[in-house]
Amino acid sequence: MTCLQMTVFGFLVIFISTSLGASASFFIKSKTTDKLTAISLGFSSGIMLAASIWSLILPSIEQSEALGGLSLLPPIIGILSGGIFMAVLGKAVPNVTAIEEKLIKPIKLFVAVTVHNVPEGLAVGFAFGVASALNDRSQYYTALMFAIGIAVQNFPEGVAVSLPFYSATKSRKKAFFLGVLSGAVEPVFALLGYFLSSSAKFIQPWLLSFSAGAMIFVVLEDLLPDVKVRYLATWSAIIGFVIMMALDVALG
Repeated sequence: MTCLQMTVFGFLVIFISTSLGASASFFIKSKTTDKLTAISLGFSSGIMLAASIWSLILPSIEQSEALGGLSLLPPIIGILSGGIFMAVLGKAVPNVTAIEEKLIKPIKLFVAVTVHNVPEGLAVGFAFGVASALNDRSQYYTALMFAIGIAVQNFPEGVAVSLPFYSATKSRKKAFFLGVLSGAVEPVFALLGYFLSSSAKFIQPWLLSFSAGAMIFVVLEDLLPDVKVRYLATWSAIIGFVIMMALDVALG
């Protein structure tokens, strides 16, 4: 595989993996129940909380230290800003009909995961940009392994977006489309990160923590409070958290 092929594959695999996860909407039972809703929302919550910690907040602190700044400043400001952003977004979404009210929470979940995918895409682009600048084939392999690690983590995130949206709409195609769309930003921002790799790394800690704040807000404000079957949601959240934690630690 040439360096160009590794770069193209790395940019695409992070998107393809999310799309494969989103296809979960085609394999669940057609009848939406309170139990299915509880499982999907709980699982999504666990995934998002684990991703917030290991994929976003901890890397934000580490990158802040590497930049020589106050390591807690970007995480604190970023998390609060992300929460404020989602709160403002929630106020901006109109409550027009009963059907639209059902879509508010899945749409906010979609926004949070999409925002989370932006710094991930940038990080992949940065990795390949550094490899290109150094003109070192071993660095390309390192960047490729990093992209594959992100891709593996993206699979459950695609599931996390599509299942709650299916529960709300009972439309497999719409749920799949939203899951795919949430991951479409990654190759776009990977390309951007590739060209900005030498000048834009300073914004990465802020973007990571902002994404974490958005995801944590959605979990606490929108996903868990309205679940009717609490024990299923709780255990689904724990399972989702453990899966995402294991992926992040193993592939980090």
